[in-house]
Amino acid sequence: MSSILEAEPTTEPPGPPAPRGGSWAALRPLVLRLHFYAGVLVAPFLLVAAATGLLYAASWQVEEIVYSHELNAPARPTTTPLSQQVAAARAAQPRGTVIAVRTPAGPGRTTAVLMDVPGLAPSTKLAVFVDPHTAEVRGALESYGSSGALPVRAWISHLHRNLHLGEPGRIYSELAASWLWVVALGGLVLWLSRRRRPGRRVRRLLAPEPGTTGLRRSLSWHGAVGLWAVTGLLFLSATGLTWSTYAGANVDELRAALNWSTPALSTASGGGDHSAHTGSDHSAHGAVPSGAAVDRVAGAAAGAGLSGPLEIVWPEASGGAYVVKEIDYAWPQRLDQVAVDPASARVAEELRFADHPPAAKLARWGIDGHMGRLFGPANQLLLAVLAGGLVFLVGYGYRMWWQRRPTRGFARPYRRGAWRRVHWAVLVPATVAAVAAGWFVPLLGVSLAGFLLVDVLLGLRARIASRRTTGTPA
Repeated sequence: MSSILEAEPTTEPPGPPAPRGGSWAALRPLVLRLHFYAGVLVAPFLLVAAATGLLYAASWQVEEIVYSHELNAPARPTTTPLSQQVAAARAAQPRGTVIAVRTPAGPGRTTAVLMDVPGLAPSTKLAVFVDPHTAEVRGALESYGSSGALPVRAWISHLHRNLHLGEPGRIYSELAASWLWVVALGGLVLWLSRRRRPGRRVRRLLAPEPGTTGLRRSLSWHGAVGLWAVTGLLFLSATGLTWSTYAGANVDELRAALNWSTPALSTASGGGDHSAHTGSDHSAHGAVPSGAAVDRVAGAAAGAGLSGPLEIVWPEASGGAYVVKEIDYAWPQRLDQVAVDPASARVAEELRFADHPPAAKLARWGIDGHMGRLFGPANQLLLAVLAGGLVFLVGYGYRMWWQRRPTRGFARPYRRGAWRRVHWAVLVPATVAAVAAGWFVPLLGVSLAGFLLVDVLLGLRARIASRRTTGTPA
């Protein structure tokens, strides 16, 4: 990604403006000015998102260490029935209402019995961890969201999402995701189009230029690192926007209009996503017989080809079907689902991940990749590298801003009025694209309009000051 501040004139050159044209030479100053404002004004939001994202990438391992006792149990050759494990969890937490069970992810892991308990925050359940071999309860912890984040990881997740400020805090992360792709693409174009001396041009494109100092050295490092990181940054921006408040709503509407939504089991008693149960009345769960029913349901799911780890979701109404979901998000993913009648142990409906529309699969992979669970530790390491790279790019961007400053104060933005030298055949489509992007990504549009308004006001002030200095009538 190119420097937010490349060495070009900071004031409008004397004499008449350059002739209009549709060449990149006319468009480049406009991109530079946009990159300047985005880099200087939005970079703090990107820096916070990158730093908290770096923490989240490591939170999976932190969770394993902090809650090792609850998550692990000595491996043994025999296991107790699920119904017995559920009974043990109920005995330990009599105030809770069982809504789901997550079977062990492998040998030496515990079963998680999820309960609705009064007083918990939205999207939060109480997870009671049971030794699958002895039915001994090893502890209980709050579990947040569909990924089952325990308190430490949930705290870091909220820090990354909204800085623990609730819904208003989500504006920061959406603003960062809204501008990240603009900054990344603009920087990429500027870096690729930068003039280079003949000889080793490819090497100077892909790696920092040796033997340079000052601003040129900073630019070389900033551009080379940005080039390697740009694909990952675009991925983080796109997937981050799917979770956002305003752009996310537009993404959902677009997916629904194009029939790209993720399918769900049509069974009225349990086909929806478990996360959608948040805040609903689960009193009916207590009326559902849980004895041997859960064992029959698990057996029916195994007969249908589902393998662990599984999430078995209780019906919302007495007599309804249990929903059994594969929850193996590693690659290759196992995310098939079945609805099982507990009375007859018959599979009433199946939903195979292989039958999902391609767009729904891409959305699933994108979300899981953003969360760091698609490829396990390799995914988390890649996220950490990307987050660290973004911190580096922001830091070097501000470093170049400081290096380019005059004797006192801060560096001035690139010259204004570049748009007047862009041919209408290029300017009109670019304007239409900007308006469309601003409509689909509202925080991008609002902030861009704010940048333009400030720029116009600064231009008017500079023009008035110039006329007063030269004695020209206003």
